[in-house]
Amino acid sequence: MKETLEKMFYLGAGAAFMTKEKLEKMKTDLIDQDKITREEGKQFVDELSKKSEAAKTQLEEKIQKTVEAQLQKINVATADDVAELKRQVEELKALIAKDTADE
Repeated sequence: MKETLEKMFYLGAGAAFMTKEKLEKMKTDLIDQDKITREEGKQFVDELSKKSEAAKTQLEEKIQKTVEAQLQKINVATADDVAELKRQVEELKALIAKDTADE
């Protein structure tokens, strides 16, 4: 029964987006319908909460890697690149100011 419920959860709700409140409501509904015991309900919520957090983390990591790969592919400047350019501009400004002051 528990495995069936987990499969339904993953298929129907998507583990990465299930909130603790929704899991608690689902648990209460299943207990009220005598489909699971309170202890099974607690285990159900605990396990699915952990799986949901793990799925969220994996999804965030995958999105981050994908975004980074796409940005690198289209050659977008990073914050470090921009900071280096600013440093170089300031250095050039200082040299120009020094040269004009020497003249």
